[in-house]
Amino acid sequence: MGLAPFALRLISRIQDVSTAVIVQFSSTFAVWILAERLHLSGILTMVVYAMSVARTAPDVLPARVRIPSYAVWEVAVFILNALAFILVGLQLKPIVAQLRGGEMREYAAAAGAVCAAVIATRVVWVMGTNLVRGPHSRQGRRGAVIVAWCGMRGTVTLAAALALPARFPYRDLILFSSFLVVLGTLVIQGLTLRPLMARLGLEHDDAVEREVRLARVETLRAGAAALTDGAGGNKAAKLLRKQYEARLAQAEARHAGRDPENVEAVSSPELAAAALSATRAERRRLLELRGDGTIGDDAFHQVEEELDRAELGAQVIDPGG
Repeated sequence: MGLAPFALRLISRIQDVSTAVIVQFSSTFAVWILAERLHLSGILTMVVYAMSVARTAPDVLPARVRIPSYAVWEVAVFILNALAFILVGLQLKPIVAQLRGGEMREYAAAAGAVCAAVIATRVVWVMGTNLVRGPHSRQGRRGAVIVAWCGMRGTVTLAAALALPARFPYRDLILFSSFLVVLGTLVIQGLTLRPLMARLGLEHDDAVEREVRLARVETLRAGAAALTDGAGGNKAAKLLRKQYEARLAQAEARHAGRDPENVEAVSSPELAAAALSATRAERRRLLELRGDGTIGDDAFHQVEEELDRAELGAQVIDPGG
């Protein structure tokens, strides 16, 4: 979506962090309003916009904006999730109150059928995709069963129902069905997920941990290479390169399952300037790892946060960096 890069470029030019966060909120609501004016689905537009922002933001926003904005958005999302359930509860009460015995049974039957269809569709889709991709190990097939059963619905489903106009045909039935789908999937699938995993005997999957360890090794290599290529004769860079090499040995030891040795950190303005340059090289390598599918989003964000904090620490030592 073209609006996401534009909004991010605008926010990246704002020096004040509080103002940048306010602009993030304002741009998000502006996209929603624009979608409504163009008679598009506000929910689908926001989902596409959010996905575009999530893929682009790490390469555009500086760490000093990203860290506080993530914290603010986590609180906002928690509040909005709670608010969505409250609004649905307030709208369901008059809907249920006006239903008579026969109508209530019809609504319950329709909503139950929708819930069953939602669960069955995901199971068929995931298992069918798993079969098309070819033969898998027994553990892989069991993992596919878990993925198929992890189709819990939540805020997006409720928000889509709440976004319908008041006079939309069968809006009450849609709202009732969406609430039952959310309730049914969370209760039925959510409460049975742990027993299902125990029944299938799945082993612990440390894929994210492996990806994090690999990403640390690769980014440290990129940082050390940047120090070698860009500032080979600088004493501070040489000292920092030795630290990087020691940290790289640490990361490689962890990746191989060995106990790493401790590394002492050294700080100075010259080191901070070199560290900022190396961190930028690490970030570029991290983006490449996610871009080519070597690591997933979970590992990416974990290592990204480590780089953000390292970058902020270097900026504190060298404010002009």
